[in-house]
Amino acid sequence: MNKKLIENAEKLLTKCNVCSVASVSEKGYPRICLLMPLKTNGIKEFWFSTGANGTKVRHFKCNEKSGVTFYDGGDSVTLTGDMKIVTDKKVKDDLYDRWSDFLGRHFPDGGKDDPNYCILHFIADEATIYIDGAFETLEI
Repeated sequence: MNKKLIENAEKLLTKCNVCSVASVSEKGYPRICLLMPLKTNGIKEFWFSTGANGTKVRHFKCNEKSGVTFYDGGDSVTLTGDMKIVTDKKVKDDLYDRWSDFLGRHFPDGGKDDPNYCILHFIADEATIYIDGAFETLEI
């Protein structure tokens, strides 16, 4: 495992305000959308917010398999793993409090108590990293 490449990947992740997130539809097709990561833990874990009544959440209830890609200036980090729907109120409240200005605009019907407020937690098991011409796929 190339420790320097992973460090560079983590730096890229901190620069990206938006990433692509893929779910698997009921028909087995990938569906890609853009989301803003609310919190990261290295290249292993990411938390996102979305509407509980949306397509992504419906997909992840049926199939947790997911992909997430971060891209900046020709460099990229593509991750595969599982997307969990967070039900822990403390985690949801902590993330909401940290991002209340942003999330308050998206969940105006009660803020963190809005029934449509949903947190997704992505846990990567594989990363494909391409940074400055260096390329590696590795298990996390």
